[in-house]
Amino acid sequence: MSALPEIFFHVGLGKVASTYLQHSVFPKLNDIRYIPTSRYKKSKDIIERGGHNKFLVSREFDRQFEREVRWFTDTYPSARIIILFRRHDSWVASQYRRYVKNGFYKPFDAFLDLEDDTGFWKKKDLLLFPKIRIIEECSDHRPLVLFHDELKRDPWEFVNKISEYTGTPYDKKDISLHRVHTSFSDKQLKVLRTFCQKYVKKVPKGYENKIKHWLLFRSWWAFFHLILYTSSFFPESWVPPGDLIDKDQLLKIRETYQPDWEKIVEYANRNNLKTE
Repeated sequence: MSALPEIFFHVGLGKVASTYLQHSVFPKLNDIRYIPTSRYKKSKDIIERGGHNKFLVSREFDRQFEREVRWFTDTYPSARIIILFRRHDSWVASQYRRYVKNGFYKPFDAFLDLEDDTGFWKKKDLLLFPKIRIIEECSDHRPLVLFHDELKRDPWEFVNKISEYTGTPYDKKDISLHRVHTSFSDKQLKVLRTFCQKYVKKVPKGYENKIKHWLLFRSWWAFFHLILYTSSFFPESWVPPGDLIDKDQLLKIRETYQPDWEKIVEYANRNNLKTE
């Protein structure tokens, strides 16, 4: 019987550089078969067909994290997992901006409500350390824990950690350090949020059926982007006043989840050098 291949599984959280890694880093690693997010559902079949000594699978998860990690590791418990984290306040702010971009028009405290927990996201959805516990329960190996700030501060050191963990060399000239997607300004997002609140009223949803998704959700997506691009030329007098996200709310989120963050940092410091 031939030896089983080494399998690496990037379980990216949304808005934690997953798209950048999937487009600019993972495909550029040598001596490994990269299975992109678009082929995630067929990843097990691809691995079973063999032909490579190493495989790297990548997929972006949020609230479906536990279900998907268990789905993959039920078949491949020896998979070595890579996960990135971002500080809670920065992470949820970026998540909210994405939802506004997609037509979510309610204020930030309707997205995450720390007082009564009636928001679109629940308080438990922001707990990050339990995700490490899920990985430890499902995988035979401790995960490689990386941080969004590491990528911003020293991108080559960040890429080196992935390269060393997976045992895959790379050529610097093949990897771009430029962002894959351009971020929209708070000005643009405030204009779109106000427009959707007045005229759309209902948040468009994505669909599993690809044809339905492109015909229905993507048409809304294109229209929203037209508003976003156009609003960059608006005079300030046309822009709704106030912050897109109240800074005091973000500070409260950071303070509330500080113990959770400290656990993650301590875990990474303790385990990243001995991920066996």
